[in-house]
Amino acid sequence: MQKPNILLITTDQQRFDTINALGNKHIFTPHLNWLVDQGITFTTCYADSPICMPSRATIMTGKHGYNTGLVGNTEDVKPMKDNPTLPGILTKNGYQTRGQGKMHFSPMRANYGFEHMELPMDYYRERNKNANMGLPKEHGVGENEIEPVISTVDETNSLTYWTVKRSIDFLETRDDTRPFFLWTSFTKPHPPFDPCFNYWSLYCNREVPDPVYGEWSEELDEIPQGYMKSTYMLNNAYRLTTEQMKDVKRAYYSCITQIDYSLGLLFARMREMGLFENTWIIFTSDHGDMMGDHHMGAKSTFFEGSAHVPLIIRPPHDSWHINELSGIKCDSLVTLADIMPTLLSIAGVESPPDIDGINILDLVKNPLQRTFFGNCNNEYFAVIKNQYKYMWTVLGGDDLLFDLENDPYEKKNLSTSPQYNSIKEELKKLLAGHIANYKPELIDAKGDLISKASPKGPHEIPKWPGFHSTVFDTDVLH
Repeated sequence: MQKPNILLITTDQQRFDTINALGNKHIFTPHLNWLVDQGITFTTCYADSPICMPSRATIMTGKHGYNTGLVGNTEDVKPMKDNPTLPGILTKNGYQTRGQGKMHFSPMRANYGFEHMELPMDYYRERNKNANMGLPKEHGVGENEIEPVISTVDETNSLTYWTVKRSIDFLETRDDTRPFFLWTSFTKPHPPFDPCFNYWSLYCNREVPDPVYGEWSEELDEIPQGYMKSTYMLNNAYRLTTEQMKDVKRAYYSCITQIDYSLGLLFARMREMGLFENTWIIFTSDHGDMMGDHHMGAKSTFFEGSAHVPLIIRPPHDSWHINELSGIKCDSLVTLADIMPTLLSIAGVESPPDIDGINILDLVKNPLQRTFFGNCNNEYFAVIKNQYKYMWTVLGGDDLLFDLENDPYEKKNLSTSPQYNSIKEELKKLLAGHIANYKPELIDAKGDLISKASPKGPHEIPKWPGFHSTVFDTDVLH
């Protein structure tokens, strides 16, 4: 019997609480709901460096960013050049491998083991040759700006639609004597939040949740300013009213629903081709978006909105029947580094010996207590152990402590509460010891974390709205 096929679906910047079947009753996600009903949902999945390039490198190598050195969007560190990659290993073991959509590799066209890739730039090149049908992203809103805007192309000329249709084309024209690994990688709901009008119309008058504010973040000037750096740099979330942020969220939800409905086309073609019976489907995102929570936007920090992402795995089976794993929820802590060894295990291939991830399918029947460490840009750090998350930033040396079991949206900072001092000190020491292993310059002679000055406000941070035209040759066009 042929080895199973593998379909990896990723979105860009989709936070954990954006699926109807997992509790968000304000959003339309029928096909993600179907995956939840048909498969295993890992409810506690985190990105160890919640920004685009590190997360994608982690998926590709099974190694955390703090181990490869890639903890930010930089062209200088290339972990996929020096480590075996997921598609490279699968290609060597007989799989036909295709990367379809946003990869965000460096260099942009490096395949890193894929037999073939098609990138967003290929879509933009195609659209520029057919300008009479309308050009995408002609509204002027940048790649980091969160103000809502309507797409300048209709649905069938959108990048989301192109990503799915090209994925379907691969399924229809592949070498069917070999199993396939297809990574269908959407650029949305990363900004600009520019859904096609038919999707915006689903949400423009619909109620959506308010941004979340905590006791420690009710007022902007009460927030430890080091945690605001990425917001000040990338967007205007801190300037927008609650009602304006709800319009932002409506546009964000619209982009997610457009992806979801487009997945219906992909799943329909897979059913017609008889692929459900021998294809594993994995869905996740590279990181989330703060969506105005605590006056923040974008990613990079280790708050739930930024670092906590969805992860669903649907095993092969006839969709007319219930599989023994259908509808299961696994609460064990997992990370994006676990995707590589899990998929290699599915393919019957041994993982490289020095990776950080594990096969998380084993956790369904044998839960494991794990400790999470995170580092983004060598500025934001976190450790999660049991139900507690401890966060620390170099920018000002401010720390935060949250009880995720009783406070999942991080409204109450426990770091200043005497009754939690022992927990804070334990996690702080654990984090400092971890950082000392790979970034010793951040630890002083006493073993304490070293900080530097925090920004006093947005006027001290350079603004980068993400100005990219569709002529610029880059893989970060969304």
